[in-house]
Amino acid sequence: MSFDRSSGILLHISSLPSRGGIGDLGPAAYAFADFLAAAKQRLWQVLPLSPTGYGNSPYAALSAFAGNPLLVSLEVLVEWGWIEDERLATLDDRIGYVQFDQVVEQKRPLLLEAARNFLDQRPPEQWERFEQFCSVNADWLNDYARYAVLRNNSHSAAWSQWPLELAHRDAAALARFDQEQGEQLAIEQAIQFAFDEQWSNLRRYCAERGIKFIGDIAIFVSYDSADVWTHPDIFDLREDLSPVRVAGVPPDYFSVTGQRWGNPLYRWDKLEAQGFDWWVARIRRAQALYDIIRLDHFRGFEAYWSIPAEDDTAVNGEWVKAPGAELFDRLGQVLGRLPFIAEDLGLITKEVDALREQFDLPGMRILQFGFSSRGAHNYLPHRYVPNTVVYTGTHDNDTTRGWWEHGATEVEKAAVRTYLNPPDDEVVWPLMRAAASSVADICLFPLQDVLELGSEARMNIPSRAADNWSWRCHQGALTPQLAERLAALTTVTDRDVAPPEEL
Repeated sequence: MSFDRSSGILLHISSLPSRGGIGDLGPAAYAFADFLAAAKQRLWQVLPLSPTGYGNSPYAALSAFAGNPLLVSLEVLVEWGWIEDERLATLDDRIGYVQFDQVVEQKRPLLLEAARNFLDQRPPEQWERFEQFCSVNADWLNDYARYAVLRNNSHSAAWSQWPLELAHRDAAALARFDQEQGEQLAIEQAIQFAFDEQWSNLRRYCAERGIKFIGDIAIFVSYDSADVWTHPDIFDLREDLSPVRVAGVPPDYFSVTGQRWGNPLYRWDKLEAQGFDWWVARIRRAQALYDIIRLDHFRGFEAYWSIPAEDDTAVNGEWVKAPGAELFDRLGQVLGRLPFIAEDLGLITKEVDALREQFDLPGMRILQFGFSSRGAHNYLPHRYVPNTVVYTGTHDNDTTRGWWEHGATEVEKAAVRTYLNPPDDEVVWPLMRAAASSVADICLFPLQDVLELGSEARMNIPSRAADNWSWRCHQGALTPQLAERLAALTTVTDRDVAPPEEL
């Protein structure tokens, strides 16, 4: 499907300059929405909003359905009367990189306290919405709450290390657990309700200003997740519930040994026999959160890299076909129009292109990739078609300034100078102008590029296990002058025109 000509900014919620050591859904999110509106941006792309596990990666989530409790704004909970303002005095309010362990240590006890207060007070209007939320989302919420409580009670041990009867979901053991842990289960449900309310309120605020959300869905889920624990039958597991083979990508531009992600692979035969019900539920949940959905690692829906679970690298994997066409057919039958963007980066075959084109999904182009050789020119604007989404870079790239200063080769720099003729090697905004002036329907800039930041602001280095996902925007960086500059670029490239139905 094609989208309206527009532009926007890629910024994860955790990168906002909120109180408490991590970005959240409070005042800083609304301030950023105001900046987007002033800059005439109509799209806000976020990374997966799920609770994160090992390495703090949004792409290695503890649930494909739940929201990350750390993104819940305590300031908003104060406004709701869930917790007293003075209880927030212990929070670290310095705006620096996210220190995840410290954030969990400081914020989680306050979230638990606030949720417990809500359950005790039962404010009538919110309580009615809470009961409705629990009912509508029962298919994932109840088991996620169990998983969250069990994981917390076991000091964050993976579910495979829990007592055998709970790891294997013995019905009698789960019933006893539910009875014994009723209050803790309700607390986890209340925290999820708070996330959902805060996200819905922010999304409504953005919609009133003509801003839509692009959400990101990782194709695979983590082994240590509520999803695998709850639905082991749809994953490629042994009888003892350990993975047989795991996901990743072969050696490429980012890593000579490939990337061993470690996610368990799907039993696509079982999923297809079930009418892809789990995927239908997952996309239905995503549609409740986002306006547009970016499918990360789209090529895995055509064929995925299958690695023996016992291998330490991705070198010895093999490509295995996936029933992507059958899945998308089923999703369309049940859910209707599919607002997908296909992340078609990496080794893309004609079969992957055919799958994307069969369902009329826009692919992605990354400007940083376009200058290395003639074979990479597919990423340059003169090769685009309208049904395309262009980025200067993504969360996996260095910032454009960082790439220019540390990553770009002399060949690439010479190509940039020839193609853009940038003044005094100031390449960030010239590259942004090239992207914005292209025929691509959607143009997206990481906020780091809008701010012309260097490698210190990089969000992720693929294949690096630690020290990722922690960058945050500094308070005061989003000035009226910057919004005016971006608005001017948006206007002259015709990306601020409202679609016909809004005129």
